[in-house]
Amino acid sequence: MNTHTCLMPRPLPRPARAAMAAFLATAAMALAAGSATAQDITAAEKLLFQTSHLQNVAAPKVLRYRYVRQDAEGAGFSDEVLIDVAAKNGDGSARVSSEFLHGERQLPIPAVQEAQGNPALLGFLERDIAEMKRLTGGSTSYFRKRIRMALAEHARVEDVTVDYDGRQVRGRKVVIQPYLDDPMAGKMPKFLGKQYVFILSDAVPGSVYRLSATVPGAAPAGKDGAGAALIEETMTFSGTKS
Repeated sequence: MNTHTCLMPRPLPRPARAAMAAFLATAAMALAAGSATAQDITAAEKLLFQTSHLQNVAAPKVLRYRYVRQDAEGAGFSDEVLIDVAAKNGDGSARVSSEFLHGERQLPIPAVQEAQGNPALLGFLERDIAEMKRLTGGSTSYFRKRIRMALAEHARVEDVTVDYDGRQVRGRKVVIQPYLDDPMAGKMPKFLGKQYVFILSDAVPGSVYRLSATVPGAAPAGKDGAGAALIEETMTFSGTKS
């Protein structure tokens, strides 16, 4: 059912992978629970966690995404994410199962019988949070909190156009930098400028067009801005199959 190419595998530790299924059961609620009332939900939170991403998918259909990690230390890989929308329910939700990466990197995502959001989005965030824990020793709850706060307080949302199926389509882009003012900055200085970009479009089946998480490098001597990325992970919609 899948084809993927490993350039240099860098698996998550087995304890982190084993814990993922439990994390995913509550992660969407934890990430979205940043507002006290419905009126307080920001445009970014609504777009990512309060939108029926799968309403434009005619089941049965498999959504395919190309997942690429580039790492300045050479530990990169290319793989695939598959979201199997098996059937639609009467209320517009869907019965969905997922294959998020493969082999030692695979993230176990439980099947969902009444999915509204796209599991690929949550899987991307949960993998990233597990990587932050692995690389810094911090807690998953802390990294979820920083992402949630950034979406609720500092997210930049803008209209964009993207290339899909040979044409330009409208989309929305959300940009956050959760660690710029992090009180734990002294423990993870390399990640202060880390940036997340979420691009969604109703014209794309499943609504998720591209997600990315980038850790910028230091600027070259005498120049402003960031240098080449130390770590960049992207997940890009690559088509569907029946």
